[in-house]
Amino acid sequence: MAVQSPSHSGLGASAAVAPAPRPPLLEVRGLRKEFVSGGLFDGKRTVAVQDVSFTVERGEAVAIVGESGSGKSTIARMLVRLAETDGGEIRLEGHDVLAEEPRGASLSFRGRVQMVFQDPFGSLNPVHSIAHHLARPLLRHGRVSGGGAYALNPVQSVGSHVEGPLQRHRRARPEELRERALELLRIVGLEPAQDFVDRYPYELSGGQRQRVAIARALAVEPDLLIADEPTSMLDVSIRTGVLNLLNSLKRERGLSIILITHDLASARYLSDRILVLYRGRIVEDGESRALIASPLHPYTKALLASIADSHGGGLVQTRLRTSAEHQQESGCPFAPRCPEVMDLCRTQEPRPRLVVGGASFAGGAPSPHGGPAESGRYVRCHLYPEGLAASGS
Repeated sequence: MAVQSPSHSGLGASAAVAPAPRPPLLEVRGLRKEFVSGGLFDGKRTVAVQDVSFTVERGEAVAIVGESGSGKSTIARMLVRLAETDGGEIRLEGHDVLAEEPRGASLSFRGRVQMVFQDPFGSLNPVHSIAHHLARPLLRHGRVSGGGAYALNPVQSVGSHVEGPLQRHRRARPEELRERALELLRIVGLEPAQDFVDRYPYELSGGQRQRVAIARALAVEPDLLIADEPTSMLDVSIRTGVLNLLNSLKRERGLSIILITHDLASARYLSDRILVLYRGRIVEDGESRALIASPLHPYTKALLASIADSHGGGLVQTRLRTSAEHQQESGCPFAPRCPEVMDLCRTQEPRPRLVVGGASFAGGAPSPHGGPAESGRYVRCHLYPEGLAASGS
């Protein structure tokens, strides 16, 4: 007698539950940061980051773009738990890391989220060899046999046999550490790797140091790499090589990347999405090519005024009304500089608006996952109230 499959019965059909959608790799909700300057009683509060929400999917590159002082690096430091937050949530695959790890980032979190700093000259210790810099995370995060929590001798150089970190971990084999260090150098394009592994940072160029910093971050096999202005201190001829390296890591290894930069050309080349930041607020969030080709927010247009448009037909002509030093306490932070300012802009701060198909829809926050809708983008501007056509010109 044939037995009917439960999936074809009425009970089976009603009892079937669709699998829950997988959460994004990183989800940021309402991130906020304030700095206090001055004395104890006359201190001045400065909001560096306000209501920042976005997501990063697996294998996606997201660029955060803005001028100096916009809060880009502050966001990066909060994401890697190097700076405390004053509000908001940071979720890694659905886990609220700020609530689950209130006293600081765990080793597990640091193994999944790594950062490459802006200064390749200051991010590497000049008294230790390249082998030492690469062996340390390998052992600390257990990426080699015998690895795990260990103590480094702070005055011991690794030398040609990668022995420094082994002072208290004799189980880890020097030859295995050295081979992994050589492999990491090959991944970042420092070849022949044998010529670099025993050198010291002061013997390398700026571009080579930045590649070592990337190799050190890759040693723990992270899911997300946060690159804070990784090319700003490098010669123009070297920048392309570093960006090509990051792009190949995203494409070939599925690495998610957050690129912090003031250079829209770099953001356009590497990223899938661009978040435009002004005074700690995301003012536009959209797919990279669409945002570059048709900017909506006046500040995005102003940033694009310094580079050729996507068709190579000249520059986007936008001029700011006042200097960056002028601020106001209410309304849109960009209003004093905006060439398209309205009376409403001076009194009421805009909320994110979803601009889709030439029309926009008001909303108090971005989409449920903080990212742009599939067929539109988010703009924080009164020029796009509900139902207004958006030409993007």
